[in-house]
Amino acid sequence: MRWFISIAALLLAACSSAPAPEKKAAVPPPPPPIKDHTALLLPDHRTGAQVVPNHVLGIAAMPGGTVGDYANGGSKYQLFIIDTQTAQDAAFLLLDMKGALTDPAYIAYMGGYFGTNAGKPVYVFAKLDYLAGVVGLDREKADPIARELAARLN
Repeated sequence: MRWFISIAALLLAACSSAPAPEKKAAVPPPPPPIKDHTALLLPDHRTGAQVVPNHVLGIAAMPGGTVGDYANGGSKYQLFIIDTQTAQDAAFLLLDMKGALTDPAYIAYMGGYFGTNAGKPVYVFAKLDYLAGVVGLDREKADPIARELAARLN
């Protein structure tokens, strides 16, 4: 009778299901590398350019992008270009940028905003799958530069 109980115990142990394999947490894919768009920045009056890996303009909601430094007639300013996957992504980033600006004013003919961030004036717009803008100039001075930058984004 003991041998029967032993065999029954072995059979029951053999029939039990194996422990479920552990499910590994899904690892999100790495973000696409930041593209260097220095060639799209305006060449006149540029004093330097760099690819910023994350938080363009120091704004937490912004990804990385290309920032150009400029000096002209005593004025120092910056141009920036952020490349996104789609035009819709650029539009959402524009709304994030609007939220980071103080007193944003809508610019209908550019589909962008003008406001201030960290005490600096910011003129920002979305075109195709880019978010771009001018930092450090008042709206009247930034507008023609922003239009010229927009013409280069294809």
